Parts: sequence; C-alpha cells; structure tokens
Amino acid sequence: MKEAGESSESMRLDRLLVFLRFARTRSIARTMIEGGHMRLNAQRVTKISHDVAIGDVLTLTWRGEVCVARIERLPDRRLSAALAQQAWSRIAA
Repeated sequence: MKEAGESSESMRLDRLLVFLRFARTRSIARTMIEGGHMRLNAQRVTKISHDVAIGDVLTLTWRGEVCVARIERLPDRRLSAALAQQAWSRIAA
C-alpha cells in the first residue's frame, strides 16, 4: 500500500534529486547529471530523463564526498530534510 508522499514504479532522475534534497532545483540537478559524474546501478548516467526505481543504487558527489545511496521510496513531492533522509539509505563505499 502506498503511503502519503510516495509515488509508484519509477521517476525521472532530475526530479528525484530535487525531491530527496540532493539538489535545490531541477536546473542544478541537470548540471549534476550532465556533468557525467553520476552513476545509477554502476552505469554512468548523463540523461536527466533517466528513470529511477525503488532499490536502484545512485552514486554521486554530495557535500564534498562520494555518496552511494540505495533508493528506498519514491516521493511524489519535495520532502522535508528528515523525511528525505528516510527515503534513501547510505551504502558503505
């Protein structure tokens, strides 16, 4: 059953980065993605429209360090900082 604040199936990568607070705006998310320094399930991603699903592993530079995150939930809107951290889990790199 879907909880409040969650959507199902998949979501565009640029929207996900904003909704989970990895980026403040979609234009910043676009710059992050098109820079070629992001991986989704160990594959380099340069398209902002790439679909992300629950269970996917995202590798990116965040707050000055490499972050490897497993997506636990797909929100349907931008979440508060506390809820955003619950929507993904950090994996030891």
